[in-house]
Amino acid sequence: MTRSDFRLSLSFVTTRDVAGELREHGIQPSAQRVAVAAYVLATDAHPSADQVWAAVKKTLPVVSRATVYNTLHLLVKKGLLRELVLAPGRVVFDPRTGPHHHFIEERTGRIHDIPWDAVDVSRVGSLKGFEVREYQVVMRGRARR
Repeated sequence: MTRSDFRLSLSFVTTRDVAGELREHGIQPSAQRVAVAAYVLATDAHPSADQVWAAVKKTLPVVSRATVYNTLHLLVKKGLLRELVLAPGRVVFDPRTGPHHHFIEERTGRIHDIPWDAVDVSRVGSLKGFEVREYQVVMRGRARR
């Protein structure tokens, strides 16, 4: 199962499957880690650590904030999540690890994923004095109704 298939099918899998995915990425599964991973890898939102903590506490009330923070950073280190700073002081986590861009609705703060090919950025590789490893475009505005 590819990483994308795993994410898309998470709503239909058991905690055993999540635990197996964690093991495949070198993460020893615990009840807390599985609960955090099951939530954050299946969401289309871009939650902050505190939002993940609040969501996981609904099903696992004993989980600590520190455990959630540590688990999120471990998932980032192992390549299952991306940590994004899309605005000063606002760190969010993105389960989509492949190339894509973001649009932030100014009124609501909601973050939308924008397909990579929907934005044309040219000549990134020709910036003098820089070796570009990766990039993304973050757009801000209002959603059309």
